[in-house]
Amino acid sequence: MSNEKDYVLGTHDEELERLGLQHRVWRARALDAWRRAGFTVGQSILDVGCGPGYATLDLADIVGPKGRVTAFDRSQRFLDALAASCFQRKVNHVEIRNVDLGATELPVLEADAAWCRWVFSFVRRPRDLVASVGRSLRRGGVLVLHEYFDYSTWRMAPRCPDIEEFVDAVMWSWRSEGGEPDIALELPRWLAESGFEIESLQPIIDIVPASSFVWQWPKAFVEVGLRRLVELGHLKEGRAAAISEAMKACEAAPHTLMITPAVLEIIAVRR
Repeated sequence: MSNEKDYVLGTHDEELERLGLQHRVWRARALDAWRRAGFTVGQSILDVGCGPGYATLDLADIVGPKGRVTAFDRSQRFLDALAASCFQRKVNHVEIRNVDLGATELPVLEADAAWCRWVFSFVRRPRDLVASVGRSLRRGGVLVLHEYFDYSTWRMAPRCPDIEEFVDAVMWSWRSEGGEPDIALELPRWLAESGFEIESLQPIIDIVPASSFVWQWPKAFVEVGLRRLVELGHLKEGRAAAISEAMKACEAAPHTLMITPAVLEIIAVRR
């Protein structure tokens, strides 16, 4: 089992809460992608890098008791949170597996579909994970991905140098841990090489005012991310405090807009 400290974003309570908010912001887009990919009742679906399982539970609702969701993650703390949620909701058709996605092959399950969001950005061998997911699906199985293709689009209008410094620090921290924030630039080619056929490619980027619910997703990441960057030694406390104040000033300033990190939605079928 991997050390929880290996997670570049951490697994503490605040990160659990942030991931819940993040899923609520992105839930409608995930549900829409799953609908277009044909996720339905009775299927076997993989949640690759499930975290605390917010999407897992939505997938379990879709497949129903006659289906099955297999949730993979390397954080036992996240998996324990998912297990508790399943117990509270009396969900019995979710299988939870502790797997280091960056180092271990997924089992060959002949699953109908798989879902993965913001996981390939963090693993050290993302190309191998693409192939592993492919082997875990049956022929005709569908994979839905949400991954960043240009993280640096995250900025303010008008520009805020402090926020741009934060974004640069985040990207540097991921790369220093062996990840790649713009991993979606590579994924279409790797998918093709692993026997997938791309059915749909769709960029996702928002430009929103502070009054938008979408604003809350990057805002929460700034709050948690600054503390994590300081913990990892990637940012001095003084700079973190200044960036935090800059974020508050942007939120309070009239007419300020936030441009979100650019995400690529991929729907691919294993041939």
